[in-house]
Amino acid sequence: MSASPSEGDEALINEVLTDDELRAVLTRLRPESERDAFGLVCRRWLRIQSSERRRLRARAGPSMLRRLAARFPGILELDLSQSPSRSFYPGVIDGDLDVIAGGFCNLRVLALQNCKGITDVGMVKLGEGLQCLQTLDVSHCKKLSDKGLKVVASGCQKLRQLHIAGCRLITDNLLHAVSKNCLNLEELGAAGCNSITDAGISALADGCHKMKSLDISKCNKVGDPGICKIAEVSSSSLVSLKLLDCSKVGNKSIYSLAKFCCNLETLIIGGCRDISDESIEALALACCSSLRILRMDWCLKITDASLRSLLCNCKLLAAIDVGCCDQITDAAFQGMEANLFQSELRVLKINNCVDLTVVGVSSVIESCKALEYLDVRSCPQVTRQSCEEAGLQLPGGCKVNFEGSLSESDPSVDRFF
Repeated sequence: MSASPSEGDEALINEVLTDDELRAVLTRLRPESERDAFGLVCRRWLRIQSSERRRLRARAGPSMLRRLAARFPGILELDLSQSPSRSFYPGVIDGDLDVIAGGFCNLRVLALQNCKGITDVGMVKLGEGLQCLQTLDVSHCKKLSDKGLKVVASGCQKLRQLHIAGCRLITDNLLHAVSKNCLNLEELGAAGCNSITDAGISALADGCHKMKSLDISKCNKVGDPGICKIAEVSSSSLVSLKLLDCSKVGNKSIYSLAKFCCNLETLIIGGCRDISDESIEALALACCSSLRILRMDWCLKITDASLRSLLCNCKLLAAIDVGCCDQITDAAFQGMEANLFQSELRVLKINNCVDLTVVGVSSVIESCKALEYLDVRSCPQVTRQSCEEAGLQLPGGCKVNFEGSLSESDPSVDRFF
């Protein structure tokens, strides 16, 4: 047994290590639990841990927010969002935003989803106080209008991500302000902002040339003019475009995407009923090295030709939804196994394709060994019994959805679409 050190050799760790050395120790602690334990050693270590904290999620009123701002001066990401199910609770209110604007002036990311109590008054405070803000999410804050968010656009010119889904009072006026002030904007989530029109999307394209992701699903006043403008201006940068139920979007938009957006990875065009085979085939050839996710359910003019072209050309395709495209038949998949074609497809939704049979499903199984989810609900000729009688052997771990309402979703699939 080694001898214990003499009294003169002993030293307290706080007398030996400097603040910078303690910070170096803290940076090597990865799990949040270990970092929290670091702060329990003593007040000095707690102060250092607090000063190094960068992310905070909380539910707090003005007095608590002031204390948090004093304790965590280095916070860059603040999440005060509410659960959609807490409809009885307004969450953050304008007075809280005033405190945030004054106490967290270095903030980069602010999440306020479903905070139903905030209004334009609070947005004005944020726009005036958070000049370093890069990401703002006020989705489903239904009292917000152009008035407050225009001040944010003007004051927070470093914005890269803006999410305003469900803010139904937003109009083209906000997009004009964003285009003028937020030239580095890369991501806009505006699903359900159904007062936005082609004029607003075109204005956005005029100033924001670095768009990577645009979601204007259910903006039913947007059509080909706006999408064609975005496609041309954003060209190589655009990787995700979501146009669910944008009924005015047609073949011109798809041809424009095929012409300019060779790096497109995700395209959601479900419910765009005027889109037909010719434009999809052009897209399949143009984006053959990039396209990974395609949703085109309820595109009623789509036939076997589109699906066959996508499966044969887009080697990275991981998920595709052609549900309710009632012209899809077994012919979409025929010949795949004979050509030794192997797809990396993981999710295939072909529900409500009434002419599809077990023969087509067999071709899918033979060619898509990576398949994890197959949706054949409301395909009257493809049932659990008919598949068993045909002796189909599904890929290991593949979930097949034979029954249930088409309105029901699966969390493992939702992450794709």
